[in-house]
Amino acid sequence: MLEFEQALQAMQAEGKKLALKCSEEQTLELALGRILAKDIYSSIDVPPADNSAMDGWAYRREDLGTEPGTLQVSQRIAAGDKTKPLAANTAARIFTGAEIPPGADTVVMQENCSWRNDSEVSINKLDKIGANIRRRGQDIQQNSLVLKAGLKLDARHLGLLASIGVAKVEVFRALRVALVSTGDELKQAGSGALTPGQIYNSNGPMLEAYCRDLGCEIVKNIHVGDNLKSTEKAFKESALDADIILSCGGVSVGEEDHVKQALENLGELDFWKIRIKPGKPLAYARLPKQDGRTCAFVGLPGNPVSAFVCCHLFAATLMRAMQGRQHCLPERSYANTNFAIDMSGKRPEFIRVKQTEHGLERFNNQSSGVLSSLAWADALAFVPEQQKIDRGQSLQIFALP
Repeated sequence: MLEFEQALQAMQAEGKKLALKCSEEQTLELALGRILAKDIYSSIDVPPADNSAMDGWAYRREDLGTEPGTLQVSQRIAAGDKTKPLAANTAARIFTGAEIPPGADTVVMQENCSWRNDSEVSINKLDKIGANIRRRGQDIQQNSLVLKAGLKLDARHLGLLASIGVAKVEVFRALRVALVSTGDELKQAGSGALTPGQIYNSNGPMLEAYCRDLGCEIVKNIHVGDNLKSTEKAFKESALDADIILSCGGVSVGEEDHVKQALENLGELDFWKIRIKPGKPLAYARLPKQDGRTCAFVGLPGNPVSAFVCCHLFAATLMRAMQGRQHCLPERSYANTNFAIDMSGKRPEFIRVKQTEHGLERFNNQSSGVLSSLAWADALAFVPEQQKIDRGQSLQIFALP
């Protein structure tokens, strides 16, 4: 069995080997959630000129000397207006975002002024030279690196790109994912009431949503029964269109578990056990595609909590690396517990916790079939094997999406 950190590193390394190379140009409207394929440099300064941070008056600081005083108003400048040089011993009425006129070096906010008409203004408080001016290039300088390749683009990044005049970006093709749920007992939600022995398939919709949130394209989401030939057929057909297949269930060694045998028959099985709880039976394999490329395969456990935990930690690491992301490994931090437990297990365990002002709270039922524990939790806490955890002890946590 692989240790947790070994498995993470193996997934990241494998994902980088299989990383997508093809990219396409997309408009900003269609680039949300996509992975940037090329570094972006700015062709302009932002802001493109010195501008006012306040509504007030722009003036030359030396015109007033050491005492407050009154200046004639020589021009009015709103945002978007063209400016003209500021005459000596005058001020320009100026508004937020408007360009600073040549000759002015200070802006006084209107709250520190008195005026009766548009022809003169009394400046009641003297500021330092440069006050209330946003300098050209203060945010972004021309030719500087703005966004680095491998970033998943969100609303903030798209706004930043628009601010430098970029309307289209080069992004990697979306990762194509096929999902295969196994098990004779599964029934699709909405297809009628359960009969004895049946359960609703929660893994299929859950994993599809998770992959879409990663920016993947779902090319298939199917269910197969507990049969070796059907399982092989599903995997072989899924590999035609997919970059990666995620299956759930059937990955253990029971008489009705056919995933491991199907993988050995079709491709190369690298590993299928990780020393963690929940999620020990996790498989990674490579399946050949007709065009000579390789389709990655992750076999997740069938219990919904185990499936989600293994997808969140391992499959997502693999997929982020395949997408060409900058950061592939799951984000981790530390937090103190507000509970005490005595762990007697022989495997490290990921327990469902919630972060509160009093510290980490633990869900009472940590069974791998209790999906409500995931809906309640906002993090997974890593608990080493055979350790007593005291209240207030620091644990490593992995935030849930």
